[in-house]
Amino acid sequence: MTGPTYWTSVTGPLGPLLLTAAPTGELTSLSVPGQKGGREVRDDWRRDPGPFREAEEQLAAYFAGDLKEFRLAWRTEGTAFREKVWAALDGIPYGSTTTYGEIAARIGVPRAAVRAVGGAIGANPLLVVRPCHRVIGADGALTGYAGGLDRKVRLLTHEGVLPA
Repeated sequence: MTGPTYWTSVTGPLGPLLLTAAPTGELTSLSVPGQKGGREVRDDWRRDPGPFREAEEQLAAYFAGDLKEFRLAWRTEGTAFREKVWAALDGIPYGSTTTYGEIAARIGVPRAAVRAVGGAIGANPLLVVRPCHRVIGADGALTGYAGGLDRKVRLLTHEGVLPA
């Protein structure tokens, strides 16, 4: 990606959200403090809330309970395998969950690839908007979440999957 990386911070119920965008305006990441593999502001980035107005509005509507599906332009950079896994996340409806094994089946890889699927999900650069929080263990356990299990519980509670 050439050109500057734009960034802004948005306050929300999960804490401050760090959003980054490409020079062309597509959202490239959404990170939370302490996120495993999350982004941190770099000196050569430009702070500019302009490219993030739509994302801010949709995030506010989501957290208010008024939006169930994000419609944002984004650009991610990952291996072909990761991109397939991340695209599969987009098909998990609001208020529901799926398993790592079901994601593996959806993208046409053997069940033995579940760990690789989990690794790709853990590397999802777009928390919340690409709903990796909706992926759970085969036994229903709330397994890992790069943003922290407490945030996964909050998101699933917000969506009505878990009792309030």
